[in-house]
Amino acid sequence: MRTVKAYKLAKPDGYDFYTGKTINYRENIGKIVKCPNADSKLGICSRGVIHASKNPNDCFIGAGIPCSAYFVEGKPECGDVEKWGFTEFKVQEEILDLDKLFEWNYTEACNPLNPLRQKRKPTKADIKLLRDWSSARASVRASVGDSVWASVRASVWASVWDSVRDSVWVSVGDSVWAYIGSLFPNIKKWRYNKHRVVEYPYQSCTDLWKRSLVPSFDGRIWQLHSGKNADIVFEISKEELLK
Repeated sequence: MRTVKAYKLAKPDGYDFYTGKTINYRENIGKIVKCPNADSKLGICSRGVIHASKNPNDCFIGAGIPCSAYFVEGKPECGDVEKWGFTEFKVQEEILDLDKLFEWNYTEACNPLNPLRQKRKPTKADIKLLRDWSSARASVRASVGDSVWASVRASVWASVWDSVRDSVWVSVGDSVWAYIGSLFPNIKKWRYNKHRVVEYPYQSCTDLWKRSLVPSFDGRIWQLHSGKNADIVFEISKEELLK
């Protein structure tokens, strides 16, 4: 195959995700790195090749955040539309601006806002946001690539898991999806949203999240949770909320 330019993700310290100790890409900028067990016959997603992708977001198949990113060049010997397999390639440079590279908010995804960091009571403006969210609530996960979504989701869940786990279980799943979706500003069409998108369609839930209020819904009652123990600070029936 012809020589191609591609992207490679590694752990923050520069080492490969696969073993965490075999190849340090940062230490080999300007050099050729080789797969220690090179055997392209094993195919893509095997230990016989080093993986890299044309699209940096496709690199999250087998990687995660936080990470470091590199621009590489070589001749792939196997692969598909998402990933190429190389027995060797040259590490050209490290890419430092990962927000720009991925075209989503990588920085915040690595350090997500914990909405349960403090406890507060909702205002009338918050109740309006809850009403807006009850109308707009829909799946956002399907609009983002699964491998990218899994990496960001793990980071966001880690920020709230202690509060949720140590209290009565709260159905915060939709709120997590809404907050994660807000980290992808370049998405202009959201699945399951029938209206033309002028702005992020789930911003109401994200605004509640940033105001330390997490909504949940059991099919009949809406609740707002706040504080390190995810206490219920407001509840209202679906019918009353929509009046």
